Amino acid sequence: MAPTRVFIHGLESSSQGTKGSFFKEKFPDMIVEDFIGAFEEKMDKLNNILAGKGDLILVGSSYGGMMACEFSCRMPERIKKLILLAPALNHMPHEICLDMKLNFPITIYHGNRDNVIPPGEVYEIARKLFTNLSYHLVPDDHSLHSTFVGLDWDSLLS
Repeated sequence: MAPTRVFIHGLESSSQGTKGSFFKEKFPDMIVEDFIGAFEEKMDKLNNILAGKGDLILVGSSYGGMMACEFSCRMPERIKKLILLAPALNHMPHEICLDMKLNFPITIYHGNRDNVIPPGEVYEIARKLFTNLSYHLVPDDHSLHSTFVGLDWDSLLS
């Protein structure tokens, strides 16, 4: 059975944004939804969408990266891997993941010119939380305009 692949967009984006549109076109079986409202409303929607699903590959961009991480801390047994794009880990409610060590594969891409989410701060959180981390600081901005489409998504999402 194939893994369940999910894209979670950032705070000021939607399923219609550049990344959401890319995933819907290239990976039609991927779950790409809109997440609106307060944090708990977004998490409730994510929980409802993923109810009963396992072997999850979550791709989270910025705020969506924080949501993917939060979900993973609550239900690590359901996660196959995370791909986080400039994740807002510095905004996570820390009580959920406090003192956890997540050991499934986590890949992070973060732009060295990100002026929205500080890469250094995110890296420090990530290296404490994730034991199987592949971290890539790339010459790019917060949206990863130059990097995103050139990534090997077929491999990342397998």
